[in-house]
Parts: sequence; C-alpha cells; structure tokens
Amino acid sequence: MQAEMSLQTVHIHPVIEAMINLTAGAAGGVACVVSGQPFDTVKVKMQTFPTMYRGFLDCSVKTYRHDGLNGLFKGTMPALLANVAENAILFACYGFCQQFTRRLFGLESTSELSDVQSAFAGSLASVFSSLALCPTELVKCRLQALHEMKEAGKTSLACRISTWSIVRSILRTEGLQGFFQGMTSTWLREVPGYFFFFGGYELSRSFFTKPGQTKDELGAIPLVVSGGVGGVFFWLAVYPIDSVKSRIQVLSMAGRQNGFLFSFINIMKTEGFMALYCGLTATIVRAFPSNGALFLAYELTKRALSQVSTS
Repeated sequence: MQAEMSLQTVHIHPVIEAMINLTAGAAGGVACVVSGQPFDTVKVKMQTFPTMYRGFLDCSVKTYRHDGLNGLFKGTMPALLANVAENAILFACYGFCQQFTRRLFGLESTSELSDVQSAFAGSLASVFSSLALCPTELVKCRLQALHEMKEAGKTSLACRISTWSIVRSILRTEGLQGFFQGMTSTWLREVPGYFFFFGGYELSRSFFTKPGQTKDELGAIPLVVSGGVGGVFFWLAVYPIDSVKSRIQVLSMAGRQNGFLFSFINIMKTEGFMALYCGLTATIVRAFPSNGALFLAYELTKRALSQVSTS
C-alpha cells in the first residue's frame, strides 16, 4: 500500500510515462485478443453476411464444421497487430490527452479529472489510434469473412490464405490507400465509442473506490469488472456503425465501396434496421471478459513499470 501511495507523489518524466502507457497498452491489446478472438470472428461473419446464419450459435457451429477450431481463430495475427498497435497508441495518447484536458479545465493534476473529463480524453486519444487500427483491422476482417465472400462469388482468392497474401493482394489491386477503406467509419465508431468506453470504465472504478482509497489501488476483480463494463458500453453505443464498417472493409475485396452514409442508407433500405445488429450477442459476450482482461493487463503492467521507473 505504501509503495503504491508513494508512486502517486513521485514525478515520472513525461517521456518515460508515455513509454509506460505504450507498453501497458500493448500488453492489454494482447490480453484482449487472446481472450476474445473466436467471438470477434463470428461477429464479423454475421455483420457482413447476416442472411447466411440464424444466429450466434449457428454461425459458430458452421464455422467449426467447415474450418475446425482454426476457422474461429482466423485473423488472429492481424487482430494482434491491430489491438497491440491500437491500444499502445491509444493509452500512450490517453496520457497526453489527460494532460491536455487537465490544462483545458484548469486543474492541477490528472487525478482531479472527473469521469466525464477522462472519457473526453479517451475519445480524443482514439483519433490517433484509429490511424493504426484501420489498416490492420481491414486485413483481419477480410480474413475472417473470406469463406463467405467465396461462397457469395465475390472473390477469387482461395479460402485458405495467409495474412501476408491478403496484404499483397491489397497492395497489388488497391495500392497503399486500399488499407484505409473504412477509415471514416472507423473514426465514426472510435471517437464516440471511446467516450463511452473510458466513461464506463472510470465510472465503474469510481463505484468500487472506497473512501480514503484511490482508483490506482483497486484489485484485480474491480479492474476486470470495470473494464468489462467499459467494453459493453462501447459496443452498445456504436455497434450499428461497426456493422457498416465491417461491410465496407470486407466487401471492398470485390471493388471499391460507397462511403459510410450511402452504405448505411443501402442497408436500411434493403435489409432493415435490425440487420445492423447482427452479431451483437457474440460481441457482448466477448466484450466483458476481453475488455476486462485488457484493462487488468494494462493497469498491472503500468503499476509494475511505474514501480521500476521510480525505484
């Protein structure tokens, strides 16, 4: 307890603090993918081809029968790259954005930020992390829905293909700009989504913090629950936007897609509003444990590195 309390009073150089947040965010990204990849695969399949499956269980069983356990873990490598890159940049920028928000509201330290102000800082940080997320998530989504694209006759690529084959295909047919298909949709999802993500996380941590205790002293269970709540808040707030993004990124294999607004209107006209919520069950089931693991790994790594840097 005394060691943890002393860390709060010891000044850490901004560069070292940024590196700590970067490393802790990367650790959180790995934990998030390892704990939730099969659910993410089902989500992407159902978002992109909602008429092929009757629900979460049907999609899971059919995927397993066709490709085995490996089918549920398709896209794991780009997912790792996506989450490590996104969360490393997100949490590194989150520290800077907290400092910016502190100055904006005339506060003495980041510990004085309210939960809403911390949510604002997280939303601002997502603008930068999206730049790393969009290209890697594009490759992940295409790998995950490759079987369905083949079944629908929308691609000539073989179903069993590597991550690097997808990357080479994008470079050959679309160039570097092809990696940013769905960039607008990514920003539309991430910026409001991370307001709810960090808002839900900080609100939950405040709930668990007892009088005379700080948020940084919370144990593993409150951190996991708080991270899970933040993840659920994120997806409930922006899931329809994510559905449009997944469609744009996967279907762009067959040719350049219309932007977010036209894609959204087309789905609403041809399939109805509920099509935007296909795969929500898999996402919510995944969100709680995976984001709980993310924040637990982030906080524990950050504490350990902070202790090392101040010792």
